[in-house]
Order: sequence, then structure tokens, then C-alpha cells
Amino acid sequence: MIQTSSDTNQKKDELDTPPKKQNVLFSLIDKSSLIILGLLVVTYFIFIALPIASVFLKIDPTQISDQVQNWQVISAIQISLYTSAVATLLAFILAVPSAYFMATRNFPGKTIIDTIMDLPVVLPPAVAGIALLYAFAPRGVLGPTLTSLGITLPGFTVAVIIAETFVASPFLFRAAKTGFENQNRDFYNSARILSGSRIRVFFTVSLPLAMRGIVSGTMLTWTRAMGEFGATLMFAGNLPGETATMPLAIYTMLYSNQAGAIVLSIILIVISFTVLVLVKLLEQKRLGAKK
Repeated sequence: MIQTSSDTNQKKDELDTPPKKQNVLFSLIDKSSLIILGLLVVTYFIFIALPIASVFLKIDPTQISDQVQNWQVISAIQISLYTSAVATLLAFILAVPSAYFMATRNFPGKTIIDTIMDLPVVLPPAVAGIALLYAFAPRGVLGPTLTSLGITLPGFTVAVIIAETFVASPFLFRAAKTGFENQNRDFYNSARILSGSRIRVFFTVSLPLAMRGIVSGTMLTWTRAMGEFGATLMFAGNLPGETATMPLAIYTMLYSNQAGAIVLSIILIVISFTVLVLVKLLEQKRLGAKK
């Protein structure tokens, strides 16, 4: 009996050994994976942060006051603020109602239309610029009609606004559409029964419920418009005082006035960082409210 018990315990130990070895192996793999993952995160962070930090390290603080008085820098800031604000307003007027319609209606060809409205987000800037030229330039599709009305777009500030709206508005369209799609349909249906007016329901129920997403999309649209380069350069041109926005001025001054280019770059970096932080805070509040 004693021998049998000993043999039984020995067999039990033999059966327990492989799982223990496997657990140790898996533990080592997990720790190694965590280390590798940490190194990848650090590498990626440095890859993104180092070029951005280099812009700040390159500037001489004593030159900042001189550059903010430079007429090219001032003009570029003024044009960028004006055109991006108007482009964002146009995007809001066009994209929010369109997003509401696309989110609340089903019809043949909806997927194709929705995809086309999103297309400027992924279009290369050069393609967007050529598309705008062939549509609105004097020899474009609508060019002769515009010319007959005495309207010329390329080379003027209005062309900058059109280019920025074309490239940036899909950000607002997508954010607003997502906000409308994520709403509880019971609220909408109840409001329709009580009110009977679609317009009233839109302004009193649908729009307020989607407002956080719309505000986030508006800020991203403004930032994207502020940083637009390729389509603006090809469609509007790079004329100081007329179409030279901050990105175009950076391109122009990179070799002639490097300090000015750096100052404008820092301004755009600060604006972009601030907007992203605000968007993340809005998203956290929105998700927190849902919970």
C-alpha cells in the first residue's frame, strides 16, 4: 500500500510538471512581449515627437519679436485666419444638413454618394488641386460660365476658401453623420409624434444631441483648413497678400527667411495641438455621458 501510494504521488508530480513549465514559459513570453511593446511605443513616440520638438529647438527666441512684425508673416497669419474661418463656416452650412440627411434616410446609391463626400479626405493634395482647376478655372467645366459672369477664381482669396472647404469639410461631415447615427431613435420618433415638424425636431432634438460630435468636427475642419497646402497652391496660387496662407508662406520663406518659416510652423503646431486636446476632452465627455 505504501509503495502504491508513492507511485501514485510520483505519477501525479509527473503530470503536474508540464503545466508548470508551460506557465513559466508563457510568463516569460508575456514579459518579453511587454518589453518589446514598450520599446515600440517609445520608438514611435520619439519618431513623432523628435521632428516636432526640433522645430522649437531650432528657433532663436530673440528673433521671434522681429518675425511677428514681418509683413509676410503677418499677412500669412491674417489670410489663414480669415480663409479658414470662412471655409469652416461654409463647411458647417453644407456638411451638417447633408450629414443629417445621409444619417436619417435610406435611398438607392446612398453608399456611393456617401463615399464621394468622404473622398477629399484621402485624395492626394495634388489631385484635389487639379480637380478644382478643371472644375472652376477659366478653361474648366464651369470656367466659361463663371467668366461670363465676370468671376475669376484662381489667384484670388476666394480660391483659397474653396480649396480649404473642399479638403476640410469631409471631417465635419463625417463627425456630424456619426453623431446623428448614434442617437437613440426613440427620442427622435417621440419628438416627431409630439411635434410633427421635422425642422423643429432637428433643431430641438437631433442637433443638440449631436452637438459634441459636431463641435469636434468643426474644430478639426478648421485646423485642416488652416494647414491646407497642396490644393491651395495648385488652385489659388502662392501670391503674398492674396493667397499666401501660412503653409504657403512657410514654403516660400524656408530658404529666404528661415526664422519666419519656423515661427509660422510653431504657430500651426500650437494650434493643432490645442485643437486635438480639446477634441479629446470633448470625446471623453461624450463617452462619459453615454456611460
